[in-house]
Amino acid sequence: MIGPVEEHWLRGVRRCRSPNQDQRPEGEVSALVLHSISLPPGVFGGDEIERLFTNTLDHAAHPYFAGIEGLRVSAHLLIRRDGECVQFVAFDRRAWHAGQSQWEGRSRFNDFSIGIELEGDERSFTLAQYRALATVFAALSAAYPGLNEGRIFSHQQIAPRRKYDPGPSFDWALFRRMIGSGFHS
Repeated sequence: MIGPVEEHWLRGVRRCRSPNQDQRPEGEVSALVLHSISLPPGVFGGDEIERLFTNTLDHAAHPYFAGIEGLRVSAHLLIRRDGECVQFVAFDRRAWHAGQSQWEGRSRFNDFSIGIELEGDERSFTLAQYRALATVFAALSAAYPGLNEGRIFSHQQIAPRRKYDPGPSFDWALFRRMIGSGFHS
């Protein structure tokens, strides 16, 4: 069960530490960026996402992987199709998820945001993922007062024409109803 944030880690979730992180320049946590990922594209359930975020991906295992060799990325959290959460980076640290990003004159979202990857693609996300995400948001907003419903962004919002995730299949209305009702598991 997903618990509160303790020492910048979610209680009750599996940890898989990523080396792709560093110190936040100002220590600020005031935004949430939602992403989607599947590796290889369209495939769910393997360990490839964890291997990508820990720099242990076998680039010869699939033709797609050769094109991302040398990529050093991470997210704070991955939410799998079944709702399992895996945390890679402590929330007080900067994960490398947003890249070049900007919104309303503010850039470098990695500096002040928490990045959450949803295992998915253009297909619909699962109810288990929405439930986990709503529970995670409740824990994060309790721990970091700068986070609120108005500070949740899609990767596409902050990196338009470069990124398209979590994509049109993400049900923003459902997610906002869940967090607005105070849903938690």
